[in-house]
Amino acid sequence: MDKTVSKYEPSRHFADFHLAGFAYYDGLDVIEELELGQRVDLVREEDNPYDQDAVAIYYKGKKIGYVPAIHTKPLSTFLYYGYENLFEARIQTVSKDSHPERQFRIVVKIKDNRKEK
Repeated sequence: MDKTVSKYEPSRHFADFHLAGFAYYDGLDVIEELELGQRVDLVREEDNPYDQDAVAIYYKGKKIGYVPAIHTKPLSTFLYYGYENLFEARIQTVSKDSHPERQFRIVVKIKDNRKEK
């Protein structure tokens, strides 16, 4: 019987959410390229007139929507202080036949920057 004990690793999960505002930005320009697992970028919009903590989501330089307001405060704070390299964001689910606000779900994880031994 193998009694190998694996070391506990905490989850890298930080947040997950449906992409907000997809229908209002450039998502349709790149919709055919948006696939499960695709990397996206988080960009804080400090000059956003509606939400000082707004975090936009970009794919290849095109704004495709926003992080929903309920999730922006912690992300915005990290981004404000220059920790954009702390996170990796990817498309978690794709449902192109759904309502635009439910077509894409994003997962944000903390990057694993440990060195391989």
